[in-house]
Amino acid sequence: MLATLLTVLIFASWLYWLVALILVYDFFHSRPALPASFTPPVSLLKPVKGVDYQAYQNFAAFCQQDYPDYEVLFGVADPSDPIIPVIERLRRDFPARSIRVIVAATFGANRKASLLHHLANEAQHDILVASDSDMRAAPDYLRRVVAPLADEQVGLTTCPYLGEAPLTFTAGLEALHMGATFLPSVLVARKFLDMRFAMGASVALRRRDLARLGGFAALADYLADDYQLGARIAALGLKVRLSDYVMTCMLGATSFRDQWDREVRWMRCSHISRPREYPGLLLSFSTPLSAVLIVVSGFGPATLRILMISLLLRWIVALFVSLRTGDRHTLAWLPWLPVRDLLSAATWCVGGLGRRIAWRGETFILQDDGCMQPAHDLAAQPAEDGQRHQRFRWLRP
Repeated sequence: MLATLLTVLIFASWLYWLVALILVYDFFHSRPALPASFTPPVSLLKPVKGVDYQAYQNFAAFCQQDYPDYEVLFGVADPSDPIIPVIERLRRDFPARSIRVIVAATFGANRKASLLHHLANEAQHDILVASDSDMRAAPDYLRRVVAPLADEQVGLTTCPYLGEAPLTFTAGLEALHMGATFLPSVLVARKFLDMRFAMGASVALRRRDLARLGGFAALADYLADDYQLGARIAALGLKVRLSDYVMTCMLGATSFRDQWDREVRWMRCSHISRPREYPGLLLSFSTPLSAVLIVVSGFGPATLRILMISLLLRWIVALFVSLRTGDRHTLAWLPWLPVRDLLSAATWCVGGLGRRIAWRGETFILQDDGCMQPAHDLAAQPAEDGQRHQRFRWLRP
């Protein structure tokens, strides 16, 4: 019975990857024409904490955009954050660019969302573009992500991303996941599950639409602030548009523990935010499912053939994606794809079994609604409840 179920899942996963291959081709082949004349003033929002790999070069790329009128706002929570001297250097090197640093106290569990709230309040323009601090962009980035907003039915644009400059083995596996698995899965979700989500790598939207959903402050307790933003924009009756511009995530050096915590966090975030869709991620695990089938059914010729087909199909799709996107890293790391897929399957299993996550040196507990609460706050509650019990026990009859 189990072997039959696994075989059905494996065949379905082959279909999944064939569909993903077609969707990747279609997405990058049929690029819609964008209105080149639509270039309203833009406020570019950058919440930052600490110094990411090649932070100066990342920030400088956003100061060299081929765009007529935009400002760059950096938000930090700590006035002694080591990233501030990097931003000051940026201001000296780009005196013609409007660059501001906003130091503001954070609120809520999601510091990024609270910083975005402060940045949006300080922004001068009505088009807001937010991107993560470890992203890098080419000079045409702003033109391409803002242009879809010329259509009043489009409420938000977001971008896929690929990994670059991995300095450790685990960072290399992360970049391989971005190119070989994550990007195709985004296109599958866009096609069959409707585009009701955003990715924090890049979001562009109008100030008035942000205000209608309560601003970034409404997202300050959610882990998946980007998912919530896209879902709430879609709930307003507006479209979420996936840009064909692919961002570059500068990875640098990561440890296995860093990567494991991050990917488990992503999985638990997906499990809480999209519980009905979470089991569907199994369809992307052709190789792990084939390996389990071999363990269950034995190393027979039929199961070995299934494993080889799964491996070959995964390599073909990953090769195609890397060639279409110019992702040289995925191309170079293709032999490691089976290891990468096994790691993804492991994080999927762990992600569905708990709610504790590690993020930026802190531990949080995910709630049913997708909000997160610091673990130390929850740990303190029983003690506080016990103290209240002792204080008021005399009120009991």
